[in-house]
Amino acid sequence: MTLILSHSDVTAVLDRGEVLAAVERAHADLALGTAFVPAPPAMALGGAAFVPMVAAAESAGAAAVKLLADLPANRARGLPVQRSVIVVTSAADGACEALIDGRLVTAVRTAAASAVATKHLARRSSSILGVIGAGNLAVEHTRAIATVRALETVLVWSRSAATVDRFRRATADLGLEVRALDSPQAVTRGADVLCTLTPSREPIVHGAWFGDGLHVNAVGAPPRADHREVDGEAMRRGRVVVDSVGTTLTKSGDTLLAIAEGAITQDAVSTELGEVITGRAVGRRDDRDITLFNSVGIGLQDLAAARLLIDKARANGIGTEVDLTA
Repeated sequence: MTLILSHSDVTAVLDRGEVLAAVERAHADLALGTAFVPAPPAMALGGAAFVPMVAAAESAGAAAVKLLADLPANRARGLPVQRSVIVVTSAADGACEALIDGRLVTAVRTAAASAVATKHLARRSSSILGVIGAGNLAVEHTRAIATVRALETVLVWSRSAATVDRFRRATADLGLEVRALDSPQAVTRGADVLCTLTPSREPIVHGAWFGDGLHVNAVGAPPRADHREVDGEAMRRGRVVVDSVGTTLTKSGDTLLAIAEGAITQDAVSTELGEVITGRAVGRRDDRDITLFNSVGIGLQDLAAARLLIDKARANGIGTEVDLTA
């Protein structure tokens, strides 16, 4: 039987703390060679991009494909710019285990990966979070990072005051001071941990603004080689860690454009997060280091979350079971 989980089903069973722990284990598995993430191809159709994000993991006992559709024209239609669905296939018998709506999974696992990077790369004393962009991804990041660092203040910038107000309400239960600032530069200069969470095509954050000890999670840009949130100087000044080298060199405009400009070489993006987690590579060396996690997301993060959702949903009788072979 194949389990179908709608957005409301996912919402009912998803536990953010469990996803964070699963994403951390998944990145460690990738470094240890028990999980696999080939670099995803991209298919362009008109102005849309379709990216099949593939992964397999021994710990999940499964392989998965998340088909991500990136459609900028949807903004004018009042629809999500990015939509996705996750298909999970059993490694034991090849059966389709589940079909899962990817909207909430993508937001939560993205924030979880940033929190894992923050846990292993940011200064332990970090207490001021900066977010560039104040939408749902900023809410998820604030919640996730608050579990790995003792945050006191969130500095936030958005083009929309209404979005900042929604962010403030959505994070009120965390008891943090939320301060809206008038520019990305002001947020960057004031933060201990900075998250860029916009679909920007041109750099919205510049490396010249980085102070000693800053940790950056550059994760908002879509998986397109011509989109970037940070400039080449940011990539040059940061000690860069990526989720997957192959994916980064295929889909990250932050990286590819910095290389094309001569700001960095390919060697600068050779360290993966899983290697830092397992101690196979050095992340932060001291409190003056600037560290930068550059990520466009990998299917392994989706698989790790999907495994949790499938097991929990079945244990609680949530979702719809369908016999695809009938």
